[in-house]
Amino acid sequence: MTPFRHFRNQFPALRRYTYLNTAAWGLLHESVLEWRQEHDLDYLIGGSVHKMDCLDILDRTRERIGACFGCPAGQVALVPNFSIGLNLLLEGLPKGSRVVLLEGDYPSLNWPFLSRDFRVEVLPSDPSPEEQILGALRTGPVDVLALSLVRWIDGLLIEPDFLARVKSEFPDLLIIADGTQYLGAFQLDLAASGIDVLGASGYKWLLGGNGNGFMLFGQGATERFQPPSSGFNASGHDLSGREGISLPRSLEPGHLDLLCFGSLNKSLELLQDIGLDVIEAQSRTMSAQVVEALQSLGLDTPVVHRPRHSTIFNIPRSEDALMERLSGAGLVCSRRGGGIRVSFHCYNSENDLDQLVELLK
Repeated sequence: MTPFRHFRNQFPALRRYTYLNTAAWGLLHESVLEWRQEHDLDYLIGGSVHKMDCLDILDRTRERIGACFGCPAGQVALVPNFSIGLNLLLEGLPKGSRVVLLEGDYPSLNWPFLSRDFRVEVLPSDPSPEEQILGALRTGPVDVLALSLVRWIDGLLIEPDFLARVKSEFPDLLIIADGTQYLGAFQLDLAASGIDVLGASGYKWLLGGNGNGFMLFGQGATERFQPPSSGFNASGHDLSGREGISLPRSLEPGHLDLLCFGSLNKSLELLQDIGLDVIEAQSRTMSAQVVEALQSLGLDTPVVHRPRHSTIFNIPRSEDALMERLSGAGLVCSRRGGGIRVSFHCYNSENDLDQLVELLK
């Protein structure tokens, strides 16, 4: 039995559905549920005694996140989700900063910049945004480039290798990336990526459920922000520690949910057990198979003709009858961007793709 087949068997939802909707929510693994139940039972009978005994969950989660994505644990901030973390962080970015964004990127990435006193340029949507990005950076001084590694609507993939080259050419540029649709499907080493700030919510490909996320900071990135957020939790409950709070801790002003972050720690452990490199290889293979299948049906879009694509696809059909057909057959997907969005994880199989193809014919 392959590791993926065994892994797949631990998701009861897959016995009910052809689940192609990880881009909306990742599934709950049985081992994560078991951990959550044990944690809550211990809380039920132990109250604060239990909670105080397991506060180290937070440190262990930071360490595991850092180990997975090439970041020292001290440079990891735990946040309830990417959106909250980014909004807190941007309060510390100087007003008037010159920012480049991409049209069509996730609203929770673009809107926080657009709602603040920054000078923002939004690059028009393009199947090949890399040249646009380089053109904007070479034309005029830019302080910040903010983008998603995988675009939420159609899965357009920005490779970290490209961002590393950008950073090499523009070493003073601050690169902020949303990895919510990327991490858990593909590997990333923050130190080698050129990314200064990498954020993600944990409920999609990381399989951690809701209520957890993180922000990772590269070398030197912490000097670029001075957020005013603070709180007793950020000081490590040190009454004399208000002035010595680091940037990552300033994004943790209040208490953090041990159940939520313990769930993320457990789900990351499961992904590590398989091997993040093995998962990436499976993601690349599945992506290529989906591209080939959609091309055979005449349903491919320009973004899938790039050298590499992610595990999210937008099928250029959205008629009600098709959605009803998919839903009636137990195939779970989403309507996004005028089409039907399907998304794959390592718990999906070729049989899931075959089912999709048959329903699209």
